[in-house]
Amino acid sequence: MAGSGEIRFRTLDEVDVTGKRVAVRVDLNSSLDPQTGKIQLNERFRAHALTVRELIERGAKTVLLAHQGRRGDPDFTDLSQHAELLSGLVGSTIKFVPDVVGDEAKNAIKSLAKKEVILLDNVRKLEDEDVEKSPEEHAKSTLPLTLAPHLDIFVLDAFSVAHRGHSSVVGFAPLLPTYAGRIMEKELTALNRMISLTRKLVFTLGGNKPKECISVLQRFAKERPESVHGVITGGVVGQLFLLSRGYKLGAPSEEFLAKKKHLDMLGKVSELDKNLKERVLTPVDLAYADPKGERAEVLLEKLPSPGEIQDLGLKTIQQYKEYIERLEAGVTVIVKGPMGVYEKPQFRRGTQEIYMSLAKTKASTLIGGGDSVTAIELLGLRPSDFTYVSLGGGALISYLSGEPMPGIQVLARRE
Repeated sequence: MAGSGEIRFRTLDEVDVTGKRVAVRVDLNSSLDPQTGKIQLNERFRAHALTVRELIERGAKTVLLAHQGRRGDPDFTDLSQHAELLSGLVGSTIKFVPDVVGDEAKNAIKSLAKKEVILLDNVRKLEDEDVEKSPEEHAKSTLPLTLAPHLDIFVLDAFSVAHRGHSSVVGFAPLLPTYAGRIMEKELTALNRMISLTRKLVFTLGGNKPKECISVLQRFAKERPESVHGVITGGVVGQLFLLSRGYKLGAPSEEFLAKKKHLDMLGKVSELDKNLKERVLTPVDLAYADPKGERAEVLLEKLPSPGEIQDLGLKTIQQYKEYIERLEAGVTVIVKGPMGVYEKPQFRRGTQEIYMSLAKTKASTLIGGGDSVTAIELLGLRPSDFTYVSLGGGALISYLSGEPMPGIQVLARRE
């Protein structure tokens, strides 16, 4: 399906890591509790623990590379808590090194013994880490240039950052033998199988990043229009489709959409709506926050809404559930983003009931994106309730949209 998924890549089955210094790019990026400052354990930790555990068992000297947040954001922290959380999952001590490329980091790598694991500090503390460049350009960036001489192998295990041409993702490939980790291997194999072999696709699109969702839908509508069986819309995506159909959402919602520049997508949304027609399901009622912040609902014919729209209404929830219940085996449902502001209990109902219906459907279900994974946990569901849960958000969208993915492209390189 996606060109990136068809690339032949090398896995850990093809290399003897015993006694080798192996750098592994993982993704431990997580939510930060604003009250306690604690990093929240998530599914990415559990997934990468499998790769780390295997490297320990095979006698590697493992150096973990990861990021947390972005410079200037409240969740931009060091990785000391991450090392502690991952240690508990792996069952072995992972030593946190409060350095990235200085003497402390280099000495820690040099002194590693077999089966030992260290986690270097947040790679985004380096100014040239998150700049988009080619692998050859990034081979001269601070992180690869400094650490590669002290390493033997590079393993990219984080599908969720593979759409980024960042230093820690692509910069080691020109300098070291590069392999896919177990999580990367699992993601690519599962996604390629599910998407390429499916003739009927239903998209459940929500969240607050409509550009990503619209990109995927555009690609399938253009390249495989016959495969688009239906589109269930919620969140900002649903609001944009309603606007394209001439509804007035109300000043609070429309001001929010304008501020976030989501209204720039209206032209593309209108064209999709024209091409896909009745296959696009839009809300028939909506939930908004009243002056006290409580849940109130409004039917489409009663719009505009006096408060900011934050969830699907009960009639819409029921209609979407009935649609999902009618889906048969042979259909794959691609789920990106929650149906509303699920973080607030009063606006969680749409996401909760739709996801619970998806967990019971006869169709195959592909869940993707950080928000969706977090929502699953918050709602008391498990990844095993769905056919496949991808750890990638933007990366999954890039893959499904057929965009070049720098991290996957470097896996096809040969020394």
